[in-house]
Amino acid sequence: MNYLVTGGSGFIGSHLVEHLLKNGHSVINIDNFDDFYDYQIKIKNTLESVGKTLEFSFHEKDLDIQKLIFETTSKKHQLYYQDIRDKDGLENIFHKHKIDLVIHLAALAGVRPSIERPLEYEEVNIRGTMNLWELCKEFEVKKFINASSSSVYGNNKKTPFSEEDSVEQPISPYAATKKCGEILGHVYHHLYKIDMVHLRFFTVYGPRQRPDLAIHKFAKLITENKEIPFYGDGSTARDYTYIDDIIEGIQKSITYIETHYPIYEIINLGESEIINLNEMVATIENELEKKAQKKKLPMQLGDVEKTSANIGKAKTLIGYHPRTHFQNGIKKFVEWFLRNGS
Repeated sequence: MNYLVTGGSGFIGSHLVEHLLKNGHSVINIDNFDDFYDYQIKIKNTLESVGKTLEFSFHEKDLDIQKLIFETTSKKHQLYYQDIRDKDGLENIFHKHKIDLVIHLAALAGVRPSIERPLEYEEVNIRGTMNLWELCKEFEVKKFINASSSSVYGNNKKTPFSEEDSVEQPISPYAATKKCGEILGHVYHHLYKIDMVHLRFFTVYGPRQRPDLAIHKFAKLITENKEIPFYGDGSTARDYTYIDDIIEGIQKSITYIETHYPIYEIINLGESEIINLNEMVATIENELEKKAQKKKLPMQLGDVEKTSANIGKAKTLIGYHPRTHFQNGIKKFVEWFLRNGS
């Protein structure tokens, strides 16, 4: 099968590309190497995902990415340095390749940055996604998996969060863009018969996690004997989901969408294990064998108090069964973190 993966050089995307290639599929990887974090991290992710172990000498961003494209091009993998806001550039890619299924992971992520840059989040997460759907319509690509987010639930008082719950009150621009994606996705499914699965990811962590995300950020600050930003009283809680379980959920969604039609589904992918901030920090401290220095700060605008996934639908519909308990996942992450000197 020929899969187009957007954001394929990022955290989740590079793991997915690696998984698909190992299973004999062909992958078209679209990534714009956004300056949200160091492009060199994405280059390392991409090399790992295609099984390249070469030493990569960094010089200048555009030249380095062109070199990466050359080094990773094969019969099974093609990387494009491409922004999803550029519809003409995307159209050229659709012209060149026969695409069986799109797995759309590219997005501007993060609740707090979305409050500072809401218009840019709209451009990427809504207009960029619509560009892909317009091209799927034009080139008759009838299968589409979209990365949504647990943030759409906002401060839902009912837990665990179920796909049938109301999500009409998002509390950040990021959450609102993800909700818009689900709504507009239904329009394209209804009008143009594009089979669609929206996956609501719950706080994904593990090797290659973005450096701005809490677990990675805390591990780095603790090892450097620096203060960690500690928001609130430590009672905020998340349903942390290990990367291997997320990849399993995406693969099972691929299998489901390829064997069923017509379908439009929204599915939670979580761990169903709720960890509060105090517990998260203590687990990292235990694995690093080092205590954190906490800088107490007030809760941030847009932050939800708790996330908790009801994964009953995922279990029943696609056979999703997460296997990684938080302590084991943090152990694996810290081993990777220390090995890579991140």
